[in-house]
Amino acid sequence: MTKKEYDEKQGLVRRFNEAYESGEPIATDYEYDMLMLSLKEAEKEHPEWRDASSPTQTVGAPVKRTSGQTVAHDVPMLSIEDVFTKEEVAGWVEEVKSAHADALFVVEHKIDGLSMSIRYENGEMVLAETRGDGYVGEDVTMNARVIPDVTEKLPMDPGSLEIRGEVYMKNADFLKVNAEQELLGKKVFANPRNCAAGTLRQLDPSVTEKRGLSMFIFNIQRAEDPSLTESHSAALSFLKERLGIVTVPGTLCSTADEVLAAIDRIGEMRGELEYDIDGAVVKIDQIRYREDFPAGSKYSAGHIAYKYPPEEKETVIRDIEISIGMTGRVNPTAVFDPVRLCGTTVSRATLHNQDFIDKLHIGIGDTVVVYKSGEIIPKIRCSVPEKRPQGTSDFRLPDRCPVCGSPIVRDGDAADLRCTGASCPAQTKRLLINFAGRGAMDIKGLGEEIISQLADEGYLKDVADIYHLREHRDELVESGITGREKNTDKLLTAIERSKQNEPSRLLAGLAIPNVGAQSAKTLLSHFGSVENLMNADIDALTGVRDIGAVTAGNIRAWFENEGNAALIRRLREAGLKMDEKKTEVSDELAGRTYVITGDLRHFANREAMAEFIRERGGKVSGSVSGKTTALISNDPGSMSGKSKKAQSLGIPVITEEEFLENPGAAGIGR
Repeated sequence: MTKKEYDEKQGLVRRFNEAYESGEPIATDYEYDMLMLSLKEAEKEHPEWRDASSPTQTVGAPVKRTSGQTVAHDVPMLSIEDVFTKEEVAGWVEEVKSAHADALFVVEHKIDGLSMSIRYENGEMVLAETRGDGYVGEDVTMNARVIPDVTEKLPMDPGSLEIRGEVYMKNADFLKVNAEQELLGKKVFANPRNCAAGTLRQLDPSVTEKRGLSMFIFNIQRAEDPSLTESHSAALSFLKERLGIVTVPGTLCSTADEVLAAIDRIGEMRGELEYDIDGAVVKIDQIRYREDFPAGSKYSAGHIAYKYPPEEKETVIRDIEISIGMTGRVNPTAVFDPVRLCGTTVSRATLHNQDFIDKLHIGIGDTVVVYKSGEIIPKIRCSVPEKRPQGTSDFRLPDRCPVCGSPIVRDGDAADLRCTGASCPAQTKRLLINFAGRGAMDIKGLGEEIISQLADEGYLKDVADIYHLREHRDELVESGITGREKNTDKLLTAIERSKQNEPSRLLAGLAIPNVGAQSAKTLLSHFGSVENLMNADIDALTGVRDIGAVTAGNIRAWFENEGNAALIRRLREAGLKMDEKKTEVSDELAGRTYVITGDLRHFANREAMAEFIRERGGKVSGSVSGKTTALISNDPGSMSGKSKKAQSLGIPVITEEEFLENPGAAGIGR
């Protein structure tokens, strides 16, 4: 490895760390582990390259939270050095035994969650903090109090005590949260670890409580009672038996063979656990021996973590299904015999495109190796040629759309195939779902299932039909598609409110290839209106920042389509905003900071109200503090976390109507 390659890999690890700590990972655990391993190997060959800032010498990412408080750890919350072979585990155990023949070891589940420590004084919890960079973390005490596994008041006072554990989300709770996110049109979480991290960092404890988190304690960081810092297993037994604290499952071992057997047992039960684990931690039980086996500034002494290899299983493809996306993209999906991977049963995985199928030589009846990317998304790694049944051949995607029968063609020089049918029902459904989704018009209550039923029943043939549903109100109530009368009226109100969205949201919802939320804002900011954008030529479009020739061509082709031009006319006639609002920022609310919570009645969403406040010189914050002018809530009697905080600080809680009646006077006492 060259120095340049080493530096590039360091930068990549730092990016991975920041994304991981934010709950939005951009690499699988395996990819991260292999990258770190290559850095360590390079530093062994070139020790002069390594310094204190190397990712191999630091923990996680620096704390960057802009809301809430950060706190310095009394005891550093360091990582555990990973090993990837059983030979390494056995070698480490023997090294310890050679120095301390009576050494014992505890093998524990390596829970895949977010590390948190808890401080107790006089038997009561006084602080809970995340790991952060190992030395400074985030104060999450309020959220910790609503985690059922966290004990706030101990049954006895053990003296000053600090314990550390892992906050995680059980798979059942994770699926429940994601189902609700989908129902609300919000972004779903990639895996339980991401969901746990995002939930623990919520500024509103009521959200944390609703989602449901769990916690295992796996260590005593600091104890006033010296007897609690002698034997690790005895200390955890004390926490569990005497203090009622939930501790991590562990096995006490005395030899390398026993340690390896314990690791194997944990590995075999991975698929049956109600939570995710990514390894097994091996700790020296006698705490006084640990400092004899340091592992560097980043890692705790006297510990190692064996990381299980990515779980893979063979299965047989029984069918290949074809679906059509909202832009006409042909999506092949393999349907195979169900297999258990990382705690869940999977039976489907994408085949991406014809090039992918050809490269892996996949056909119906083939045996394939399936794994989970990031331990959540099923993927096919390869086929097993020697198990191919006689007469089986590589699958070929159809040349005609299975939904509308239109020709299927390759998308330029790209690998994807697309249906050319302008009115393909499959494309229409996907387009409707995109249009109503959070990234576009954000119509609450108009989710995938309702859209599918409305399209099947003929109420929705294009996105403009959404704004004519009110004409069918009584039919919708009677049919039950949109729920009972109250739910139907609520949905129709949300549709009506969406007409006030900024035109960039409308543009993002039209599914013009390469035109997403950000590029839609850029285009409308430049051209000022949808009409001006419609009339812009290629040269004018490519003159816009970040708009290239391909995207410009897509925009021109979309607006030149007669059906699309008619669609824009219908949306304009329905009352949707087509012109970018040009406003002068006033100082009416200068020096004031507002927090918005709960449902709104006069704005399409919170961002729309926030923009209203900012245009008048005010500020909007996500959390209540002493600097807050007022909390805007249409449920002033609510006992949510924000409402409680406002009441405790004496901050006014005002309704949306009270704010709009006289924005300049709202919260004037502050």
